[in-house]
Amino acid sequence: MTEILVPTLGESVSTATVARWMKKAGESVAADEPLVELETDKVTVEVNAPAAGVLEAIAADEGAEVEPGALLGTISAGEGKVSPKATEVPGTEKPPAPKASGATAGNPANAPKVEEPRTVSGPVSVPGGGHAPLPAAAKMMAENNVSADQIGAGTAKDGRISKGDVQDFLARPASAPAAKPAAKAPRALEGGEERVKMTRLRKTIANRLKEAQNTAAMLTTFNEVDMSAVMSLRSEYKDAFEKKLGTKLGFMSFFVKACVAALKEYPAVNAEIDGDDIVYKNFVHMGIAVGGPNGLVVPVLRNADQMSFADIEKSIAGFGKKARDGQLKLEELSGGSFTITNGGIYGSLLSTPILNPPQSGILGMHSIKERAMVVGGKIEVRPMMYLALSYDHRIVDGKEAVSFLVRVKESLEDPRRLLLDL
Repeated sequence: MTEILVPTLGESVSTATVARWMKKAGESVAADEPLVELETDKVTVEVNAPAAGVLEAIAADEGAEVEPGALLGTISAGEGKVSPKATEVPGTEKPPAPKASGATAGNPANAPKVEEPRTVSGPVSVPGGGHAPLPAAAKMMAENNVSADQIGAGTAKDGRISKGDVQDFLARPASAPAAKPAAKAPRALEGGEERVKMTRLRKTIANRLKEAQNTAAMLTTFNEVDMSAVMSLRSEYKDAFEKKLGTKLGFMSFFVKACVAALKEYPAVNAEIDGDDIVYKNFVHMGIAVGGPNGLVVPVLRNADQMSFADIEKSIAGFGKKARDGQLKLEELSGGSFTITNGGIYGSLLSTPILNPPQSGILGMHSIKERAMVVGGKIEVRPMMYLALSYDHRIVDGKEAVSFLVRVKESLEDPRRLLLDL
């Protein structure tokens, strides 16, 4: 017998909700076949079958709250029933509500009579313009007598309503008891204004950024770097690099390499505070901030200190595509020890990046601008970039922070140092 367990959910995520089972007890499963979908505040996680066989039992029903390592179900050897090929829309069970309607989203999974299977392309709509709630959301909506049209489109995949959407709706002032509507009612909108509900991802980002401000003793130090050498090296070798290694040579790999070198020299910037202890890390898991359709996310280059220029460029390009397609996995967004964010791609000239807890440092890149610089007693036009390092002053001293940034500057202004590990 093989156990199906809840995987590690990542930083700041201690529980998940069982959103839906894709198999029923007694059905055959293949190794690595998706079995169950879990909801967290950050992403939806698919748990695959650890082995082939028969789904013997389901230990955590849809809507159940589970922790990492908890038992979801078991798989036994042998062959079971084959799943029906009907393309019913998953997770569209109608919660028991006073005004239940069979037109909402189909029959419950345990109903004695099942309608003729139908093929559906795209998200399932419910009255009011919203989308079908996930099981955990449906349960909470029924308990609080909330309908899908009150919430509208959700933030889960295909616009479906998640448990977090319901929690957000219940927490909004508009959902206060009718006896006190004036005390907590949202302000009236003026001409030209529009009210849009904050997405689950945006709310999580807001909470974590506020946590960083409230917890860390955050300070920012600045420097500037002459990008002439990096731009010249890139221009000279970018065609050969792409032809041989199959990926474009960008600036990010130089910055990752430069930060790795500086982190080895100043390990406090790569460490974190845990209670009364400082946890130093003998690895660099580099977070790279990328923009997605719902906001900024920070996928992690694991063991960036062991990666080549090509490995770094390929990984970052892959993260960018996944972010645009909404396909980043939870494990790809957790575990970072240091972060790089590039506001320059949006035109930022200078900024103070905010820490990504529990990390102690984040490097901000900015636009490259030609400026008049004094070089060897003469004025020359050079492509310059401002760099900003925000750090937690509780663990990183000012001298360390400034020295770290100078080390990054030196590596970029003479990239041969990176190749020679100097």
